[in-house]
Amino acid sequence: MKATGFISLWTLVSLPCGPLASPADREDVVKHAIKLHRGKGAGITQRKQWVFESCRKLSGLLRQKNVVLNKLKNAIRAVEKDAGLSDEEKLFQVHTFEIFQKELNESENSVFQAIHGLQRALQGDYKDVVNMKESSRQRLEALREAAIKEEMEYVELLAAEKHQVEALKNMQHQNKSLSMLDEILEDVRKAADRLEEEIEEHAFDDNKSVRGVNFEAVLRVEEDEANSKRNASKREVEDDLGLSMLIDSQNNQYILTKPRDSTIPRADHHFIKDIVTIGMLSLPCGWLCTTIGLPTMFGYIICGVLLGPSGLNSIKSIVQVETLGEFGVFFTLFLVGLEFSPERLRKVWKISLQGPCYMTVLMIAFGLLWGHLLQIRPTQSVFISTCLSLSSTPLVSRFLAGSVRGDKEGDIDYSSVLLGMLVMQDVQLGLFIAVMPTLIQAGVSTYSSIFKEILRILILIGQIVFSLAAVFLLCLVIKTYLIGPYYRKLHTESKGNKEILILGITAFTFLMLTITELLDVSMELGCFLAGALISSQGHMVTEEIMCCIEPIRDFLAIIFFASIGLHVFPTFVIYELTVLLFLTLSVVIMKFVLAVLVLSLILPKTSQYIKWIVSAGLAQVSEFSFVLGSRARRAGIISREVYLLILSVTTLSLLLAPALWRAAIMKCVPRPERRSST
Repeated sequence: MKATGFISLWTLVSLPCGPLASPADREDVVKHAIKLHRGKGAGITQRKQWVFESCRKLSGLLRQKNVVLNKLKNAIRAVEKDAGLSDEEKLFQVHTFEIFQKELNESENSVFQAIHGLQRALQGDYKDVVNMKESSRQRLEALREAAIKEEMEYVELLAAEKHQVEALKNMQHQNKSLSMLDEILEDVRKAADRLEEEIEEHAFDDNKSVRGVNFEAVLRVEEDEANSKRNASKREVEDDLGLSMLIDSQNNQYILTKPRDSTIPRADHHFIKDIVTIGMLSLPCGWLCTTIGLPTMFGYIICGVLLGPSGLNSIKSIVQVETLGEFGVFFTLFLVGLEFSPERLRKVWKISLQGPCYMTVLMIAFGLLWGHLLQIRPTQSVFISTCLSLSSTPLVSRFLAGSVRGDKEGDIDYSSVLLGMLVMQDVQLGLFIAVMPTLIQAGVSTYSSIFKEILRILILIGQIVFSLAAVFLLCLVIKTYLIGPYYRKLHTESKGNKEILILGITAFTFLMLTITELLDVSMELGCFLAGALISSQGHMVTEEIMCCIEPIRDFLAIIFFASIGLHVFPTFVIYELTVLLFLTLSVVIMKFVLAVLVLSLILPKTSQYIKWIVSAGLAQVSEFSFVLGSRARRAGIISREVYLLILSVTTLSLLLAPALWRAAIMKCVPRPERRSST
């Protein structure tokens, strides 16, 4: 009961005493609150005395603050009128007074904001979680704003300190004559200051008021060292370089992407250590898989599992490792296109176009059927079915890498059909990524807007078709007029210097990648088309470029497959092994059977025997389901449990793929032509 009297008094004080009220008004409110409190006849003398003394002290502090502010204003006017001070000294003194003024005003506002916060808490319902959450959010926003203001004040103090140093230097220079070296150094200092001001981006000030920007509390973590002295000195250096790690309240970890001072070179030592560790551990893991007859790529995946969150958890820059691994996909698809000549593409383009489309439609139909039986939302069923319908292009490319084609004249090469269908699936991947925002909206739409959603999806499909037509028209122009002179120029300039050739081919690949990305088509398709365009220049050109690019592809592919292992969780697989094996076998068998049925309808009678090999190559789930699954989980299309199931089924299907591929090769390829591409 005692606390109620105090609280009611402070609540009365806080109502009209916001930041906009004048100091005189606040004094009147305090006195009026005391009168009201006395009129109520509140019981205990000691309590009345405490309230009176507290309010009197608050009123006295407000009067004292106003006196100090007036003195500061007079001091600023006096400094500005003082002709004996230099511009640097005036700037320093005025800046210091202004900072003190701001400190007084912010301290006063903090007092009344705290009282308003107490008032909001008292007016709330302690049984209402939503109300308490809103109050907590408001306090958090207030704390963030206070932290930002304090940070800005600290920066201003640093600037004032800098002005003070400059003023002292000017005074020293006026009292003594400068040598030639001192004058040169002074000119260099001024030029360096101008350079720093020119290249510095005020990213914080420019973006803090942008819509959608939120203030977050983060932790700055320094790397532990065994030697404490070394750790202390290193921390001083990293404070200047900004190389420490930041962690937000959602446990996301951040590293420096662009420093404030761009004149000092920096390196992300965490990323360097991660790449070095992956490179060293990949060798024994790859050797082990080669010894037991598995593809080396599974050794690299095991390497990622051992170093990732489910293992030693020694990889700190997971996003950076995955980003570098994406270049392994780019160069892999470039070499696939390099082996996949336009003549072979022209021979199987109908099969490559029809096969993946039929399989995707059938997978979605089965997914919707099972989703209806299991009472799963249609958007979730469509997403899962589409993810599972995709197959791994890098994996199959490894199976086919360097394999001998022994097809008879007039027959269709199984590798051409398989790669053509995989490339078409990459196109479908780009289409699905483009449609995903609409799929997200469809998940929360009412039935009255279904027509609009279908119309929007059709418009998106039309845009993708238009983009594909534009890409292939551009490829035709490049093949006819540009690629020949471009390669001949590269070949001429690169005699005795392979760097120019590698750089020229890489630049062309990245150009095609950028074009397809700008046209909202998958970047992987651009890499494939770059290889196909270069392969049109002949077999000798293909061999020369392949010898240069293959080592780069192999190293980056190691990083890519290791990054896949970072998302494999053996403990989850062990806990749910029975369910996961059943789901994986069901998906693999379903994809194999559907592929056989589709290929039986679209393949010529003379080439029906390759349907078993092609179906075996398609009977696994693409690693891009990791990417799609992560996006869908963030968007709320699928739950955490479904996401982990997709990751686990994808991993197990990739592990089963080599055995299924070997069985198909053993059954369908004659022994003299048989080559183990695993």
